[in-house]
Amino acid sequence: MSSASMARRELYFLNWFRFAQAVVYGVLAYGTLSNKWLNPDRPALAQAVAIAAMIYAVIALLRTRAWLSRPALYTAIAITLDIVIAIAAVMAMHNARIGIAMMLMVNLAGAALVLPMRLALFFAALAALGLLGQVFLTPKFNGFDGELLESALFGIVYMAAAGMCNILGRQMRASEELAQRRGLDLANLAQVNELIIRRMKTGVLLVDDGNQVHQFNESAWMLLGSPPMSQRDLGTLAPELSRRLFHWRHYGKLDETAIALAEGVPEIVPRFTRLAANDDSNILIFLDDTSLVSRRAEELTLASLGRLSASIAHEIRNPLAAIRYSAQLLAESEDLVDADQRMVEIINNHCSRLNEIIENILQLSRRERSRPETLDLNAWALDSSTNTAKATTSAAIRCAPSCNPMRSKR
Repeated sequence: MSSASMARRELYFLNWFRFAQAVVYGVLAYGTLSNKWLNPDRPALAQAVAIAAMIYAVIALLRTRAWLSRPALYTAIAITLDIVIAIAAVMAMHNARIGIAMMLMVNLAGAALVLPMRLALFFAALAALGLLGQVFLTPKFNGFDGELLESALFGIVYMAAAGMCNILGRQMRASEELAQRRGLDLANLAQVNELIIRRMKTGVLLVDDGNQVHQFNESAWMLLGSPPMSQRDLGTLAPELSRRLFHWRHYGKLDETAIALAEGVPEIVPRFTRLAANDDSNILIFLDDTSLVSRRAEELTLASLGRLSASIAHEIRNPLAAIRYSAQLLAESEDLVDADQRMVEIINNHCSRLNEIIENILQLSRRERSRPETLDLNAWALDSSTNTAKATTSAAIRCAPSCNPMRSKR
């Protein structure tokens, strides 16, 4: 839940409470029972307060969404009006002062959830001063009595309630923001996991105890022969795989021979695992493509052959160097006849050829890193087309004498 939605929820609560508060003021001011039991000191003021409170509560309730643009400002204005209306109601209906003062505490506590700490305490102090001030303005005031103490105690309660609700509101917003961030992280992690499983080369299926396939990734869908998405019964999709799952689930036997689940798809080796220990309700099936294993084995074989060729080339190079060096020393002898000199030449030539072959083998086995180069494709294409045209022209010129039909007749 975002901060805006949290503020909206709190403002709606406050405005609905203001509406109920206005209804209570109306009952106290206009009800027959209230005139008999409470006997308002100033009936005209009480009725005016009830009308004003009802109009204000309806407007606030209808304008709640507009208040979300600046919640602190509108809440401060609203709580000021709440205090003014409550003090006027206490002055008009003095016998109901305790109930009105308690309802005002709810207004202050709700506003403290939205306002900063200083403003919340300021309005709590303002309400306390208002209660204390109306004591001196009441016609029944005759010096220091219990009503003054009562108002002072209400002021203390207002301050405490505003402070605690403000702290509670901050903690609540911090907790919900943290929960929202954790929720986003979990959602992103779930998307990443789903993407990883979807792109895996190994096929993955989730099968329940009713032999129904709940989920499968793209590799599993291809290894099953690309069946319709509506087909979910494993016995229909892959009967042999369903049979192996049944034997593994009931007898603990796992057949690891490779099978092809459909025509034209690679052979696979299935593996089964439970999502939870001793729970066969959901089974994960992994389909290992044997062609990938074979390809990997071929790569390992080629790598091994490359290393073997390099080691053999090194072993051949040493005696070859000795032969070539000996032939060079023999060629420097003055007692060699021409026939022997020719033999030494043949030995040197073939030693050079064999050394080039060894160099090529060693060059291939080194697996040097690729070196990227910048290539101008336009110039390369123009140069290639020019060379091709020249080669075609040369071939045509060479072919012209033999391809001329008049010349061939002559």
